[in-house]
Amino acid sequence: MKKQLIDFRTLSCLRFPNRTALLTLTPADGRTLPAMLPGQFVNIRIDTGKDTFLRRPISIYDVDRSSNSLILYVKEAGEGTGILCASREGDRYNILLPLGNGFPTDTGARKPLLVGGGVGIAPMLYLGKKLKEKGVEPRFLLGGAAQTDLLLADHFSLYGRVDLTTADGSAGVKGFVTDHSSLQNPDCDAIFCCGPTPMMKAVVEVARRHGIDCWFSLENLMACGLGACLCCVEDTKTGHRCVCTDGPVFNINDLKW
Repeated sequence: MKKQLIDFRTLSCLRFPNRTALLTLTPADGRTLPAMLPGQFVNIRIDTGKDTFLRRPISIYDVDRSSNSLILYVKEAGEGTGILCASREGDRYNILLPLGNGFPTDTGARKPLLVGGGVGIAPMLYLGKKLKEKGVEPRFLLGGAAQTDLLLADHFSLYGRVDLTTADGSAGVKGFVTDHSSLQNPDCDAIFCCGPTPMMKAVVEVARRHGIDCWFSLENLMACGLGACLCCVEDTKTGHRCVCTDGPVFNINDLKW
């Protein structure tokens, strides 16, 4: 899939109490958004920061073709993402996209479970949307530290059933995603997952124990997004692979976990 460098204009930025934001952008020159797969990401240049010479990789949350807009769910983790979360209408960003591979949507699964933890819920929405377009209704399992981490749950309910877990019990089942019945006694034929590494490793154990095929989007640190800097290398069963180019999505059988 051909990569493009495009200047984007901010349409809106909706901020949440947990230091995240939903950022909606459109190409500044009015061009049509390129094709993008669920699970791919973008790399954003931040021109206004003092220490933001590296682009920031952000997962694709959604693509709205009717408004020609790209939607990103951003977690404030430093200066660059802080600037993104404070964006105002009209702010401009140069973005390299689309990057990496994506989640497969043609696995033949009829009862997929989409698991997201924290900001790792981001790629699950677009994946669920694309699966629904193919006539497959997914089930979502979203986890967070508290209810404030799951304020976007209604977006997911447009495409399938949504179950929640929170560490403090403020929404859904108290505990981690693996404490929910959908993973305690899984009734699914495929799992797609993104979130903190400990969470994903716990899901790996469930998937292997029940013989369920599974795909994971890794969150390794990235710098260039093009496989040149080697910051994001993962040691897989087929050798060291760059998460930004060979991933971020890997099948369970690729990983040494």
